[in-house]
Amino acid sequence: MKELDALLVAYLERRYEHADEAEKSAFATFLTLPDPVLVDYLLNRKQPEDPAIAHVVQHVLKQDHA
Repeated sequence: MKELDALLVAYLERRYEHADEAEKSAFATFLTLPDPVLVDYLLNRKQPEDPAIAHVVQHVLKQDHA
Protein backbone atom coordinates (compact mmCIF):
# COMPACT_ATOMS: atom_id res chain seq x y z
CA MET A 1 0.00 0.00 0.00
CA LYS A 2 1.46 3.28 -1.11
CA GLU A 3 -0.22 5.18 1.72
CA LEU A 4 1.41 3.00 4.36
CA ASP A 5 4.76 3.28 2.62
CA ALA A 6 4.33 7.06 2.72
CA LEU A 7 3.76 6.93 6.49
CA LEU A 8 6.90 4.87 7.01
CA VAL A 9 9.01 7.10 4.76
CA ALA A 10 7.74 10.20 6.57
CA TYR A 11 8.71 8.64 9.91
CA LEU A 12 12.17 7.79 8.59
CA GLU A 13 12.71 11.27 7.21
CA ARG A 14 11.40 13.21 10.20
CA ARG A 15 12.02 11.15 13.30
CA TYR A 16 14.27 8.13 12.89
CA GLU A 17 17.56 10.04 12.91
CA HIS A 18 16.67 11.64 16.25
CA ALA A 19 15.19 8.52 17.85
CA ASP A 20 17.07 6.78 20.64
CA GLU A 21 18.54 3.32 20.15
CA ALA A 22 15.57 1.62 21.83
CA GLU A 23 13.14 3.23 19.39
CA LYS A 24 15.37 2.40 16.42
CA SER A 25 15.52 -1.21 17.56
CA ALA A 26 11.74 -1.32 18.03
CA PHE A 27 11.26 0.13 14.54
CA ALA A 28 13.51 -2.58 13.09
CA THR A 29 11.44 -5.21 14.91
CA PHE A 30 8.24 -3.55 13.71
CA LEU A 31 9.39 -3.88 10.10
CA THR A 32 9.86 -7.65 10.51
CA LEU A 33 6.19 -8.15 11.34
CA PRO A 34 3.96 -9.73 8.68
CA ASP A 35 2.32 -7.22 6.34
CA PRO A 36 -1.24 -7.92 7.58
CA VAL A 37 -0.12 -7.12 11.14
CA LEU A 38 1.56 -3.89 10.00
CA VAL A 39 -1.60 -2.87 8.19
CA ASP A 40 -3.75 -3.59 11.24
CA TYR A 41 -1.48 -1.48 13.45
CA LEU A 42 -1.16 1.40 11.00
CA LEU A 43 -4.90 1.50 10.33
CA ASN A 44 -5.65 1.35 14.07
CA ARG A 45 -7.49 -1.94 13.72
CA LYS A 46 -5.35 -3.46 16.46
CA GLN A 47 -2.97 -2.18 19.09
CA PRO A 48 0.46 -3.74 19.60
CA GLU A 49 0.89 -5.61 22.88
CA ASP A 50 4.59 -4.71 22.99
CA PRO A 51 4.87 -1.17 24.43
CA ALA A 52 7.99 -0.44 22.36
CA ILE A 53 6.18 -1.35 19.13
CA ALA A 54 3.14 0.68 20.26
CA HIS A 55 5.45 3.66 20.78
CA VAL A 56 6.80 3.31 17.24
CA VAL A 57 3.30 2.99 15.77
CA GLN A 58 2.24 6.10 17.65
CA HIS A 59 5.11 8.07 16.16
CA VAL A 60 4.64 6.68 12.67
CA LEU A 61 1.02 7.83 12.76
CA LYS A 62 1.81 11.31 14.08
CA GLN A 63 1.70 14.03 11.45
CA ASP A 64 4.53 16.13 12.86
CA HIS A 65 6.84 13.30 14.02
CA ALA A 66 8.30 15.64 16.62
